[in-house]
Amino acid sequence: MEDLLRPIYQERASNLHTLGIIMIEKSDEAFPITDTFNSVLLVIVKESQKPFIIKHYESNNGKATLYTVTDTQLKEWLLLGSNRKVIDWILNGRVMFDRNDYIEDLKKELYEFPTEERQIKMGVEFAKLIRRYQDGKAFFELKHNLDAYNYVIHALHHLARLAVIEKGFHPEVTVWNQVKQIDPQIHKLYVELVESEESLEKRLELLFLASEFLIHSRVRLGGSHLINVLSENEDSWLYGEIMEHPDLQIYSVDLEVFIEFLVEKHLLEVELMETKGQGIYHRKYKISK
Repeated sequence: MEDLLRPIYQERASNLHTLGIIMIEKSDEAFPITDTFNSVLLVIVKESQKPFIIKHYESNNGKATLYTVTDTQLKEWLLLGSNRKVIDWILNGRVMFDRNDYIEDLKKELYEFPTEERQIKMGVEFAKLIRRYQDGKAFFELKHNLDAYNYVIHALHHLARLAVIEKGFHPEVTVWNQVKQIDPQIHKLYVELVESEESLEKRLELLFLASEFLIHSRVRLGGSHLINVLSENEDSWLYGEIMEHPDLQIYSVDLEVFIEFLVEKHLLEVELMETKGQGIYHRKYKISK
C-alpha cells in the first residue's frame, strides 16, 4: 500500500505549505482508527481553501484515505476531541515527512498536555456529561428507560474521558481500556450497566445513585475553565454575554445546562436586574464568593 501512496505523499512533501505527513497502516490493533481502510495518510498544511479535505484511493492492494487538514483545524480537533482518531494517528502513526520538527513538537505537546489546555478539555467534557446525565435522569423519572439508558451510556463515556484527562492523558479511541487502568470505579459502573442481569430499571437506579458522588466530586475541576473566564469581569454577566465570549463558545448547546448546574452547586450565583416589565427581571450570573 505504501508503494501506491508514495508518489502522493512525495508530491505533498514538496509543497512549502506542508508541515508534516503521517501514515497509519491497518493492523488488528489499529482497525478502529483506520475504519475500513488499509492505510490512512494524514497531511498537515499551514493553510488551505478548506479546513480539511478527504480523498479515497483504491488499488489491488486495498483502500486508502487521504486527510489534508490545516494546522488550525487540527488544533481544534485536538482541543475539543471532535475527531478522537487524530490523537492516535499523531502518537502512533509513522512520520513520513516533518518540516522543522513540526510533528515532533506536536507529539511533545500532546504528551506534556499543558494545564490550560487540559482545563478547557475537562470543561467541555464535564458540560457534555451534565447535559446527558440530566437528560437521562429526566427520562428515567418519566419511566422511559430505553431513552434513559441511551443518555446514560453517553454520560458515562464523557465521565470516562474526563477521568482520563484529569490524570493528564488524552482520551483515545479505546477509552474504556484506558479507564480500566486509570479509574476502575468508573469502568465497573459501565460494566454493571451493560452486563448486569438486573432489570434495566434497577440498573439505571443503581447507576444514578453511584454516579452522584463521582460527578459531585469533580464539580470544581469541571467548572474551573468557565469560572476562570467569568472571573475576568468582577461584574455579573448576562447569559448572552457569556454565550458570546469567544473562549466559551466551545460549550455550544451545553452551556445553558452547565450554567444552571453551577448555580445549583453554588459555584455561580444569580443576580436579578429590573426590566421595563413590572415584576420581571433579567437573570445575571456572577462567581460565588
